[in-house]
Amino acid sequence: MHRSAYRLTIVIVILALVASIGGLLIKGLYHDNLFVNTAWRGTDLVTLIIALPLLIVSLIFSMRGSQRAQLVWLGMVDYMLYNYAFYLFGSAFNAFFLVYVAIFTLSIFTLIFGLLSIDVEAIGWKFKNGVPAKWISGYMFLLAFGLLSVYTTQIYQFISADIVPSIIIMTGHPTSIVFALDLSLLVPPLILGGIWLWKRLDWGFILAGILLSKGAVYPLSLALGAHFAADAGIPGVSSQIGFWIALSVSAMIACLFLLGNMSSNKKKQSASMGNNSVPSVPVSKDILNK
Repeated sequence: MHRSAYRLTIVIVILALVASIGGLLIKGLYHDNLFVNTAWRGTDLVTLIIALPLLIVSLIFSMRGSQRAQLVWLGMVDYMLYNYAFYLFGSAFNAFFLVYVAIFTLSIFTLIFGLLSIDVEAIGWKFKNGVPAKWISGYMFLLAFGLLSVYTTQIYQFISADIVPSIIIMTGHPTSIVFALDLSLLVPPLILGGIWLWKRLDWGFILAGILLSKGAVYPLSLALGAHFAADAGIPGVSSQIGFWIALSVSAMIACLFLLGNMSSNKKKQSASMGNNSVPSVPVSKDILNK
């Protein structure tokens, strides 16, 4: 399934290039309000100059056998899935609708094929004991429950006092696409991955690598979108720029601590004894169970 995932990724790259370049150059492509249009502009630029290069480079190294690159590659595919879900469900109907459908759908299948084909146990063994797993999982919990708290508070205010969340007013959408996608595609994986990473389970390392890779990149699109919105004269958005940059940097640091403690050796390292002069002796599990 690796080959299928790699081939689909190439198609995603081509389509995302078309979508991002077209979004930046084609006047009148987007039919949303000023706030949303500036957000698309920021996201298109980050996708073009950061996300796509990372996706291409990690794909190349993944095809060459790097399991560290595999996690970054899947993280960037997850970026494409998450990012173009906003375009597909949150943008006014435009000429690139089928492009958004294709990127979103192909990203789903690429993630499925990619996750099914990776060697979970082999990747898990590569993470050294020095990985600050609990610190990283704590960061993932903080992010997940922070988002959950912000969204549920606004939902409760709407239920109890009929106060419409500000993001709905600013975007002009009938519902909050941000709430919907974050509460389904982001918060649950962060919590599950955080629990598994806290227990140092193989899947915990894998989910953390994927989510943190995406988390280091996507907030930059929000920061740039806020910058463009502030330049366009939209009040109250410039204060968000620093927050999104800080979120990106913190995710990047957590990602570097995680992947930086991933061994490049293909096999599990045997535990050392004394001055490492005594070789390890393989013991059958049957003997240990007697």
